[in-house]
Amino acid sequence: MAVYFISDLHLTPEKPAMTAGFLAFIQQLDDAEALYILGDFFEVWIGDDITTELTRQVEQALADLSQRGCHIFIMHGNRDFLLGSDFCQRIGGSLINEYTIIALGDSKILLLHGDSLCTRDTEYQQVRQMFRNPQWQQQFLSQSIDDRIAFARKVRDQSQKSGQMKDNDIMDVTLSEVDQALDEANVNSMIHGHTHRPATHQWQQQGAQRQRWVLGDWSDSHGWMIRWTVESGLVLSEFLF
Repeated sequence: MAVYFISDLHLTPEKPAMTAGFLAFIQQLDDAEALYILGDFFEVWIGDDITTELTRQVEQALADLSQRGCHIFIMHGNRDFLLGSDFCQRIGGSLINEYTIIALGDSKILLLHGDSLCTRDTEYQQVRQMFRNPQWQQQFLSQSIDDRIAFARKVRDQSQKSGQMKDNDIMDVTLSEVDQALDEANVNSMIHGHTHRPATHQWQQQGAQRQRWVLGDWSDSHGWMIRWTVESGLVLSEFLF
């Protein structure tokens, strides 16, 4: 049996090819014991009470996977931090917190979306703190669907404009934050997404070998995943639809 990790699909009705690729990916997971979705599954999510053809297709595919015996775990990203218990119930999955630690064989792995590690982007971190505030979320979800949609569009436009003006390195992780997160979790390996820079990083810290596995973002033609088995360990790979 295998454990799979994906992130940063940014599913949206405007990209049906990506949705088709994801549905095909789910269909072929015959050996999956668990699937971890580490944030930014959807391009935007403004409440579990809003359903579309896209959400119905995705929820049905995940529910079918769950019924086939695969445990599904989903984590908030910076785009879909309002995913809630109703969505998880519909897919037969579980919402997990950022900085969750799991055991794979004899190893312990720290899981996170990755945006919390990008501390040099101080403007974003301030916005992130507001969006993750439970009071702000409750107030937002109490608004009408039309108002929520309008706000989400405004934030997305502002984010795109802001990102174009920032140096790429500012939006990458701060390495000292990586080590601090591993220290606090008392582990030496982590998996995250968010940066759209798929890679495997290895280094020494106080005599210990450390690893940082970074998932890539999906497109209309390809996806990224990490697959773990007892025999092969963690393997990062890109695949075509």
